Amino acid sequence: MKIKKITVAIILLIVLSFLIGIFSYQFLPEKIASHWNSKGEVDGYMSKFWGLFLIPIISIFLYLLFLLVPKIDPLKRNIEKFREYYDYLILVIFLFLFYVFLLTILANFGYKFNMTATIIPAVGLLFFYIGFILNKVKRNWFIGIRTPWTLSSEQVWRKTHELGSKLFKISGVIIFVGVFFQDYLIWFILVPVIVTTVWLVFYSYLEYRKIKGVRK
Repeated sequence: MKIKKITVAIILLIVLSFLIGIFSYQFLPEKIASHWNSKGEVDGYMSKFWGLFLIPIISIFLYLLFLLVPKIDPLKRNIEKFREYYDYLILVIFLFLFYVFLLTILANFGYKFNMTATIIPAVGLLFFYIGFILNKVKRNWFIGIRTPWTLSSEQVWRKTHELGSKLFKISGVIIFVGVFFQDYLIWFILVPVIVTTVWLVFYSYLEYRKIKGVRK
């Protein structure tokens, strides 16, 4: 029943984004703001159509992809073991996209706020939630920390995701705190993301070598 509710919620978000785009179309100029720099200043524009409907259109294809993944993954039985967390992850991602979409609409209607400072807390929360579910994810080819070594060993997968869960949560908190340091905001995003990514790849390799050495 929970999966069904999540599916309905996601479809409603997609439909609502299209309806908002259709309603807004007549009130906005032919070129609308579509990108903001780290200081929250507009530095990119696109046509009204794509500015209003790019995220809704991407949402459709993204949702179809999420529906397809559990059917085509060679380890799809493992996905079913954490299917509830998978479905909630999809919902969280679509809530994030809808939030960004709404902020874009409001900004183009003339509401004054720092776009970057408003989005970054949501990015931090997204990272934290990913960290929350990482140690629930079972070995598969599409979701999680997929390196040659995690995909080759159940033990390496488990240990890497346990560490990844902690690092993503820490990254989420650091990104969130970055809102209070606007001049250095980009570093509060790049540093934890790069360090976490590189370290997890390196860690999975070391763990695999360790297991391989024990087996010898």
